[in-house]
Amino acid sequence: MTTALITGSTSGIGAAFARRLAADGHNLVLVARDTKRLRDQATELHDRHGIEAEVLTADLATDDGIETVAARLGDRKNAVDLLINNAGFGNKGRYLEVPMADELMMLKVHCEAVLRLTSAATEAMRERGRGGVVNVASVAAFVPRGTYGASKAWVVQFTQGVAKDLAGSGVRLMALCPGFVRTEFHQRAGMGTDNIPNWMWLDADKVVAEAVNDLARGRSLSIPDPRYKALMGAAKLVPRPLLGAISSRTGRKYGPR
Repeated sequence: MTTALITGSTSGIGAAFARRLAADGHNLVLVARDTKRLRDQATELHDRHGIEAEVLTADLATDDGIETVAARLGDRKNAVDLLINNAGFGNKGRYLEVPMADELMMLKVHCEAVLRLTSAATEAMRERGRGGVVNVASVAAFVPRGTYGASKAWVVQFTQGVAKDLAGSGVRLMALCPGFVRTEFHQRAGMGTDNIPNWMWLDADKVVAEAVNDLARGRSLSIPDPRYKALMGAAKLVPRPLLGAISSRTGRKYGPR
């Protein structure tokens, strides 16, 4: 039986990945900061699907937290076959309105943690000749959205670059770029969502279902839902200054996830 490790597993897209992978018969390593929520989640998934669910409490905004998860990914005796780098958050406010400490924390979680955990996982996977990594980004990666969008653009470029470097090794990598998903993301960031049309909202379980299918197809980039595929295609045709103006009114305050 294969094992998947999911960061930010207790809510939103991470929880949807946990439900889907457990239903598919994968054992899980569940990673988040809240030990009680992790234990409750592990118990529920074990009881419902009969899989083993390991709890790993870690804060990926800290070196110790990243190192804890990296060490688990590098454990050759208890191999992780699939890594879902999902942990992330948003900051409310425009550039210079957000404290520098919060901006740096975002880069730590979205970029440094993704780099270090992907490296730990793929090194072990390449030795075995198989494995997969899904790095959760956002459609914000394709439009000007301050630090959030910039960090997610880094995730996309990094993931696709590594996918090319490891082609033929048996290790697959994919960047997942959803739009607005009904999760705790915006509430935790203190962001309002009243100005977002209903048609733009996605269901987390459907996002994950499409991501799983795209990974199986060997794609290095997944943009779930035809609506967002069309929007991102149209965004390529919009002049950058106009796109930046639109984003400055909505994007930084309401980052998709």
